[in-house]
Amino acid sequence: MMVRTSSLGSCSTWYSRSFDLPGDSSEPTAVGGAMLPIFLNDLRRHGNGEGRESVEVVTVDLMDNAAAGLPANQPLANGFLARSTSAASRLRRMFSWRSTRKSTSDGEDQHQAAVAAAREMMRMKTKMMRNKSSAQRALGGLRFINKSTGGGSDANVMWKQVEARFDVLAKDGLLSRHDFGECIGMGDSKEFAVGVFDAVARRRRQKIGGITKAELHEFWLQISDHSFDARLQIFFDMVDSNGDGKITRDEVQELIMLSASANRLSHLQERAEEYASLIMEELDPHHLHYIELWQLEALLLQRDNYINYSRALSTSSIGRGQNVSTTFNFKPTNLVENWQRTWIPLLWVMAMAGLFTWKFLQYRKRAAFQVMGYCLTTAKGAAETLKLNMALILLPVCRNILTWLRSTKASLFIPLDDNINFHKVIACAIAIGTILHAGNHLTCDFPRIIRSTPQEFALVASDFHAVKPTYKNLLTGVVGLTGIAMVTFMTIAYSLATQSFRKNGVKLPKPFNRLTGFNAFWYSHHLFGLVYILLLIHGTFLLLVHKWYQKTTWMYISVPLLLYTAERSLRTCRGELYAVKILKVSVLPGGVFSLIMAKPNGFKYKSGQYVFLQCPTISPFEWHPFSLTSAPGDDYLSVHIRTVGDWTQELKQVFTEDNSSACVIGRAKFGALGNVLQAGQPKLLVDGPYGAPAQDYRNYDVLLLVGLGIGATPFISILKDLLNNTRQDDQLVAYMDSNTETSRSDDSSNSFTSSSSTGKKKSARTRNAHFYWVTREPASFEWFKGVMNEVAEMDCKGQIEMHNYLTSVYEESDARSTLITIVQALNHAKHGVDILSGTRVRTHFARPNWRDVFNKVAAKHPCSTVGVFYCGTPVLAKELRKLSQESSSQTSTRFEFHKEYF
Repeated sequence: MMVRTSSLGSCSTWYSRSFDLPGDSSEPTAVGGAMLPIFLNDLRRHGNGEGRESVEVVTVDLMDNAAAGLPANQPLANGFLARSTSAASRLRRMFSWRSTRKSTSDGEDQHQAAVAAAREMMRMKTKMMRNKSSAQRALGGLRFINKSTGGGSDANVMWKQVEARFDVLAKDGLLSRHDFGECIGMGDSKEFAVGVFDAVARRRRQKIGGITKAELHEFWLQISDHSFDARLQIFFDMVDSNGDGKITRDEVQELIMLSASANRLSHLQERAEEYASLIMEELDPHHLHYIELWQLEALLLQRDNYINYSRALSTSSIGRGQNVSTTFNFKPTNLVENWQRTWIPLLWVMAMAGLFTWKFLQYRKRAAFQVMGYCLTTAKGAAETLKLNMALILLPVCRNILTWLRSTKASLFIPLDDNINFHKVIACAIAIGTILHAGNHLTCDFPRIIRSTPQEFALVASDFHAVKPTYKNLLTGVVGLTGIAMVTFMTIAYSLATQSFRKNGVKLPKPFNRLTGFNAFWYSHHLFGLVYILLLIHGTFLLLVHKWYQKTTWMYISVPLLLYTAERSLRTCRGELYAVKILKVSVLPGGVFSLIMAKPNGFKYKSGQYVFLQCPTISPFEWHPFSLTSAPGDDYLSVHIRTVGDWTQELKQVFTEDNSSACVIGRAKFGALGNVLQAGQPKLLVDGPYGAPAQDYRNYDVLLLVGLGIGATPFISILKDLLNNTRQDDQLVAYMDSNTETSRSDDSSNSFTSSSSTGKKKSARTRNAHFYWVTREPASFEWFKGVMNEVAEMDCKGQIEMHNYLTSVYEESDARSTLITIVQALNHAKHGVDILSGTRVRTHFARPNWRDVFNKVAAKHPCSTVGVFYCGTPVLAKELRKLSQESSSQTSTRFEFHKEYF
């Protein structure tokens, strides 16, 4: 018999080892499970990862079933060992079994001998298959102690932390079995930790309820051992709960349930029996109803092969680093990107400084300066900046204007993505200007006028009708009252707009709890309507200024105020025009529901844009923004709404709950998809569409889309649009192919083909998209399950890569996730469905390594422009922006970062 091992890396090495087994050889069969030979063939074609060590694959020349003493018409059982039963024939030739007739009992004995021989052969192959690199990879997926459990990477530091926790938890010098998990850092997986405790105790042939510190140290040394054999033995002992050296299906099922419980995956617990049968089918092809240590070892050694097969092979076909430079190369594009984000704030600061200086010097030369001094010049300089900022603060929230600017060349040099940030910065400048202006007047200017001598007052007497005012007169005058009122309204609006109030971070007793939340923010912001009216009055009755053209407040704010008023009027009229009909309401897990609405006539939008919704039944004043999840080519509009506030909760109740209200349209079952038919449905108004960063995705060769939780909504629309475009391209190609078989003289056909091709060339710049969806709850995958399956099925060209990450599950290198990872890979390879998401897209555990993500994209798409679009919390945005800049500097790929927050 000839045994061959082949490397799956870029370089193949072949060698042979001879075994003294006579007989002819037939077609070679690869070592592995029932599905593994298919995986290995694909891996040979596509390569085996990036920068990995070679994985040896052992192939053994064996005979057919008949030579092994099995019936010719009986197919070999599927599984890890099925392909080696014919090896028994070679062993039997050594014993010269020549009898022509065998009794039934002799046949059974031979069959059992053949099975035993085949198992022994596979045990030997498993030992041959193990090498340093494969054991190291398997070891990486079987860690009982890591940084999250141990609190660090240094062994001594980790043990000192365990000792400190022992001193707190131990009673009478003994650590309870149930406190073992909290002591070693598995406080959130106590049941799993108890399983580890029992496994180690069984190895010591002990059955104890508590351990001393010395015994804890021995336990710690065993579970933190860096050798593969030690960890494998502990893991095997965890499964082998009765300690007989054999693992049954029930024991596998029990550990699956334990792992699912540790990772808070309740739906996996419900299907634990099915997944245990899947593992036994793979490892026990001879139906002995148990598996042994070496079989579990073989599965762990081949773990990466299963996982790699369930991933997109195209991502691993390009070696990392080929597009990475070791030196820092400063690119002009970085300067351009930074200039785009800084020139407007720089210009704004210069304008404020110029206005402040101009007004300061102007009043420095006036007679009033002799009375009030630098308090007056500072107050007037601050007032001039306030006029500018009260005008500018309206422009970043004129959404229709910004949406229009995105379609013009102005988007090339105006950072439209930062409009809300600029709005907030201007608001801070207004607050500072108000403090300087009002503070100097109230604490310095007014007291100086009151205490001025008759000679000093005579310099400004004409401004006060020759009557020296009191402090009360100054406060109760038109200027004083309007100023105090403006400061009061602005203080209320500013306070309720802070994140702690707007996000319900402040907990107030009833009825003051109504001062928190989005509603309080929304309504309090409308106080600025009164502020602008008071500002115009305040600017008209200024002290120390008499000529109308010197009263410049109206000159600053009139145009922006008119633009904003027109903007709000347009939104109101358009909202009344776009009263939509609800086609379907689906209640989804995770506190999310979706609305599918009829598309209004003339409603045109781009993927990535958003709309405002208003339900007059709830409130005739509140408009709330939601990203569209439908594609422009769809004949409907859809949004996915997460119920995180009062308004969204009420909207869900209006459309799904039966509360005996005349406006309720029906009831949908919670926790499942439900269709709601319309009969007397409440009115729903749509305003939009409005521009968003993601709408410009067609300007890039490659897309890197990153969504956190519900932040995936704008990218779902983009994926749908890309899929629709691909489908149209295929139809166009089919049409053109059919035209080549017919006459080319048909002018209408040629015209159609030409116009269609021109349209495609104009809009189809984007070649590939990489979608990363990071979510905390497994139920979230139900939100866009249909879209993912459709993309996975229709994307034959590999244009779209989808990556789901579930952060509530421990990373794949953690022992608590080892069995789940194996079951996931086996099920995905056999059925093509992920056990966590229920889609064809494989789910990864924990959070992505974003640096690796950028390196892979850069390696796969050299000399390309990648649009990085992010929707989620601000924390991750900083990291992604930094990585975009670094990757653009260190590779030939240019990354441009865009963000939007929810």
